Amino acid sequence: MKWSRDDRPRRVVVISTGGTIASRWTGSGYAADASGDDVVATAAVPDHVTVEVVDLFNVNSSRMTTDRQLALLRAVHETLADPGVDGVVVTHGTDTLEESAFFVDLHHTDPRPVVFTGAQRPFGAGDGDGPANLYDALQVAATVRGLGVLVVFDGLVHAARGTVKTKTLASDPFADPSGERVGRLGFGRVDIDREPVRPASIPLPADGRPAPRVDIVMHHSDGDPVLFDAAVAAGARGVVLVGTGAGNATPEIAAAVARAVDQGVHVVLSTRVSAGPVAEVYTGGGAVDLAAAGAVLAGTLRPGQARIALLAALLADMPSTEHRTALLRTLLGGPENPDPAVAVAAAAA
Repeated sequence: MKWSRDDRPRRVVVISTGGTIASRWTGSGYAADASGDDVVATAAVPDHVTVEVVDLFNVNSSRMTTDRQLALLRAVHETLADPGVDGVVVTHGTDTLEESAFFVDLHHTDPRPVVFTGAQRPFGAGDGDGPANLYDALQVAATVRGLGVLVVFDGLVHAARGTVKTKTLASDPFADPSGERVGRLGFGRVDIDREPVRPASIPLPADGRPAPRVDIVMHHSDGDPVLFDAAVAAGARGVVLVGTGAGNATPEIAAAVARAVDQGVHVVLSTRVSAGPVAEVYTGGGAVDLAAAGAVLAGTLRPGQARIALLAALLADMPSTEHRTALLRTLLGGPENPDPAVAVAAAAA
């Protein structure tokens, strides 16, 4: 599909942000410490590829913030402003890689690839996976075109949209629980199986726009609106409600969603289940009532990426709440309200 094997020299820029691939032992645990140059020095470089390094920041990815993600987004766009660059690789911690990669993908219009990778074992470990992952990411960044932002890990190529961390420590931590991988690597080549489906990309947020608070609140047995209401009271402009099953909660939480929406807070409904769509199947506080209260269904996006879609919509320059909601639905993607009978049949299959 959209890849090339010609021997033209390729120039790839590696943007280093920290994570396990850059982590060393501190005496009590591992922390991001190694520079981008140090990380790149551990890996072989594919033939005909030259590498340049940008040290953007160096943190464990559990410390990721919207301001850092905005800095990364702008660094990617500034890098691709140079027509001599063929691709970008971002080294990133795995904890929040799915969020940063999706954030960049929502704003990515260039046919040249941005490839996220990292490691599950630390810098300098004898069995470290960082060098092989980085080699693969460089190879993908030097060859594919028109596929958006990708995640390359353990010999597999994933689309940013839908790909989440599904295993805490295994060497193959990433997958799209509701979809298929994009491709794989092996024997010196990149094999692409499918082209990711992506909504139209949106412009970069305006410089200086303050980052809005966007919270995630999970429903559970005995769940009540206390934490949801607390998020709104704390100033959240958006809340992702993580429902049970196909996106269900209680009548009391549905009422809290309606109050929040009336105050101008955007609410997205996702699910704590690992795969499948959110669907309007149940009432009694289920997705039927939550959607009627104003929540927007997240499709198959899991909570972290649903939050990123909501964040991107809030950062966008929109003339009204209605326009912002329409943008949010587009960014979330997927069927907004699948037929309940079809959803139930699919769940039972």
